[in-house]
Amino acid sequence: MLIFKKKNRIINFLTSSDGNLFQKTIRSGFWMFFLRAVDRFLYLVKIIIIARLLSPDDFGLFGIALLSTATLETFSQTGFRRALIQKKEDISSYLDTVWTIELIRGLLIAIILFFISPYIALFFETPAITQILRIIGLVFIINGLTNIAVIYFQKELDFQKFFKYQFTGTLIDAIVAIGAVFIFQSVWALVFGLLAGKIVKLIMSYKIDSYRPKLDFNILKAKELWNFGKWIFGSSILVFLITHGDDIFVGKVLGIAALGYYQMAYRISNMPATEITHVISKVTFPAYSKLQDNIAKLRECFLTILSVMAFLSFPIAGLIFILASDFTKIFLGNEWMPIVPIIQILVFWGLIRCFIGSMSSIFQSIKKPHIVTNLQGVQALVLLVIIYPLTIKWDMIGAALAVLLSAALIFFIRSNILIKTIECKTLQFYKILLLPLIITIISLLPVIFFQHSVLDSAKICYFTIQSIFFVIIYILLYYISDKFLGFGVWSVMKNKGNPFSKKNYE
Repeated sequence: MLIFKKKNRIINFLTSSDGNLFQKTIRSGFWMFFLRAVDRFLYLVKIIIIARLLSPDDFGLFGIALLSTATLETFSQTGFRRALIQKKEDISSYLDTVWTIELIRGLLIAIILFFISPYIALFFETPAITQILRIIGLVFIINGLTNIAVIYFQKELDFQKFFKYQFTGTLIDAIVAIGAVFIFQSVWALVFGLLAGKIVKLIMSYKIDSYRPKLDFNILKAKELWNFGKWIFGSSILVFLITHGDDIFVGKVLGIAALGYYQMAYRISNMPATEITHVISKVTFPAYSKLQDNIAKLRECFLTILSVMAFLSFPIAGLIFILASDFTKIFLGNEWMPIVPIIQILVFWGLIRCFIGSMSSIFQSIKKPHIVTNLQGVQALVLLVIIYPLTIKWDMIGAALAVLLSAALIFFIRSNILIKTIECKTLQFYKILLLPLIITIISLLPVIFFQHSVLDSAKICYFTIQSIFFVIIYILLYYISDKFLGFGVWSVMKNKGNPFSKKNYE
């Protein structure tokens, strides 16, 4: 009976729409984490199955398609959605204008992509990409038609609805892609899965929320949103250059097969760490925005979030680094073994992205998005300077090193600016990162010993044992260190109390 009561209390907490900011943030964090865990699990299953049936060339083709669409998406970004989330006042009068602009934008991108696809094929010397790009162009029209009211799911931290909206699309994408790959055994399986997922999300956006947008354009409201959105636009372009510039370079210089290898390594190495960032930034940006006028409480919230991110990110990155070879051999096959060293380099890039993303949310929430944009500009410039010589010397490994080195440089610069902005002590900031880093290194030592003791550790049973053993050691050491040294995630949360309490943001 007691178990049922506790279960009902948990369900009521997770499904309740009221509560203070702290409760909403925790509730939203649960739904987002659960969504991304399920989303990434389905994605991983899809990739593992399809990778067994398709070649690196097929993945390279799809990679070029996504790269091309991402380019058009980025260079037409308005930043209006981010601006709506950041606004503290009512946004209902802005919705129709934003929806109209996004619909027009989607139509224009689809038309542009239809006509320039032969030139993209010529640039990458892959004629087969033309028809794929023209079909994928439909995605932009579908996105433009999506109900703009889904913005409220994030703004009001109502991620239970966001879960329903996002999950259905992800599930259909995986089901259609896996089914289609057995029928077509070509890159078209990934294309059909993508389209099916987007169509289902479009339908769900109107099924979940009763708001019905209509064509309307208010130039004054658009200009007001652009004052904030222009920095998001600039930031989006620079993020694209930072995260996809290496893909373009690898695809053009090293060829389509190399791009297939490189993008697979990127997905695996960055998936867990960046998913943590995605979950936390989705939740914390609206929460930070509500605390934008109180630097002291904003600092407390950030340090608490930083502790959680460090606690989760370091062990995940460490495990990916040490098990990259076994994972690739077991789940993808020997054909994909060239990606192992790239995974081991890019996993550190994923770790850095995890912390950089959290810092960006702070700057944007306090109406200083220009700091993010300027630093991304410096990072893109550094990457541009070093990627050519490193790639020419070491191929895909050189490209990965260029990405990592440029990110590491900007991480320390951004950290110092953030420390001054939120009036935090330098030692306090880096101390939060130090404990999980040290414990991760110590926890990896038994795994390394196990790998050297077993003749063939690339078996799923050994892979599972190593993973579980590492997690147990890490949590045990972390708990002991936190209890006696007092600067782990639990100590931070205990000392900060409830930084999201209602009195702190009203």
